Parts: sequence; C-alpha cells; structure tokens
Amino acid sequence: MSNMSVKTSTPALKGMQILCLTMATWFMGWGVGFAQTSPQMGSQASLFNQVKSWMAETHKVKSEEVTIAPLDPRVQIQACSKSLTVDHPFSSKDTVRVRCVDPAWQVYLQVSMPVPPPVAMPNSTASNSGKPLISGASNAPAAAAPIVKTVVVPKRLIQRGTVIEAEMLEEVSKTGGNVDNSMLQSIKDALAAEAVRDLSAGQALRSSDIRRAILVKQGQLVTMNVGEKSGFLITVRVEALQDGRMGEQVRLKNTESGRQISGVVVGPNLVRGLQ
Repeated sequence: MSNMSVKTSTPALKGMQILCLTMATWFMGWGVGFAQTSPQMGSQASLFNQVKSWMAETHKVKSEEVTIAPLDPRVQIQACSKSLTVDHPFSSKDTVRVRCVDPAWQVYLQVSMPVPPPVAMPNSTASNSGKPLISGASNAPAAAAPIVKTVVVPKRLIQRGTVIEAEMLEEVSKTGGNVDNSMLQSIKDALAAEAVRDLSAGQALRSSDIRRAILVKQGQLVTMNVGEKSGFLITVRVEALQDGRMGEQVRLKNTESGRQISGVVVGPNLVRGLQ
C-alpha cells in the first residue's frame, strides 16, 4: 500500500477526519476522479500566435519579430475553455508563462525579440537662448554615462547537464559593452534549469546556455500532493509515464488501481494533482 498522510489546516474535528479518510480510501481504491481520460488537444500554433500578440502589445514590437522556441514534442496543449493568462514569471523577458484555468495547466515558453536601437543623444553645443558658444570651448558632446547592469555568473565550473542550484551562482555588476537582453539578470531565472554546455566560472550566463531541467523522469515513482487548496493534504506515490520539466503537465499512474491521472511538475520528483 502507498504511504499516505492527511493534514487539516484547522483543529481536527471528527467530521473532517472522517471526510479525509473517506477521500483517501476512495483515492487509493478507485483512482483520482479528476483524471483526464480523453483530453481535447488544442492548437500549438494558436497558442504561439496569442503569445506573440501579447508580446507585441506589451513590449511595443511587431508580432512577426517575436520568436518562440519550439516546445518538446511530448508536450500536449489542451484546449482552454477560458481566456489564457500570459505573463513574465521572472525578471528576464526571455521566459513567458501561459496559464489556463479550465482545465488547469501552465507552460513556460522561451521567447526572443529584436533589441531596440540606441537612442541618439541630442547635440547640445548651443544653449536654447541662441547665444554663441564661448570661443575656445569644445563643441564635442558630453560622453554618455557607462551602462551598468546586473548579470548572473557561475562561482565555479558547471558541467554540461548539471541541474543548476542557487548556491552555484552569484549576481555581479557589469559595466560597459553593448546591452544584451539574452543575459540573465537574476539567479532565480536559472533555477530548475540545466546547463546545455560547460559554463566557466565568472562567465555571464545567457538564456541560450540553459534549458529547463527534467525534474520528473519516466518510469520513476514520484510524490503527488492533492487537496492543498481545500484545507487538507493527501500525499501518494505514483509512477511517472513521461518526462516532465517545471510547470509541465505529465501523465501518471496510480500503482494501486492502475488508473492513469495527470499532474503538474512543481519540483524534483514532485507533482501537484489537478483540481
């Protein structure tokens, strides 16, 4: 039998205990009732078009100039009965999160858009009053202040395929050079990701240096939490039927009943049941 635990968010009352135990027994014997046995697949192209339109409106660019990295072929997009919610979950503009309320799912997309040209500095060699310049004064415009931005760098060598953790990185200030929007500006932008190549210590990380790591692997037993928003928590071990990255919806199997269910990856070997 799977190990299960039921917690209440309020002082335990007999009625709630009976309810939780009844639900746990039902869950183990018959499978999770929210399992989606015949999901209706939506159009990935339609999803991308909505994201491009949102990027164009948010960042004042042309939608055709927005590029979206293709999703893993195993990721299936379900049709959403409500309006999609699109936002930037991190400080970097290179990652977009798309969420659906009914059915509940979310995906993360890697996007890129053109870098705007630098703004030309006005020539201020003469005052607005029209007075002539003082003889011998330099007509050269004042030098622009150096650009300072925060970048993320490894503290030590990070080998290809390594799942990145916060203690491996640090944020430093970089002065000068061209503005590069592909550089990561916050450590949290690199968490739950893996290196796609060897990364040297002190090297400024770019979005192309990492990808979301596989946190749930096919064939492994993972922990599923159900009921967190309902004032109690049911925890059960289930088998992953496919690989999954942070925020992805994956298929799972209740090892007791054999029934297939779905969950969202929320951490290493950890999924949250759909509610």
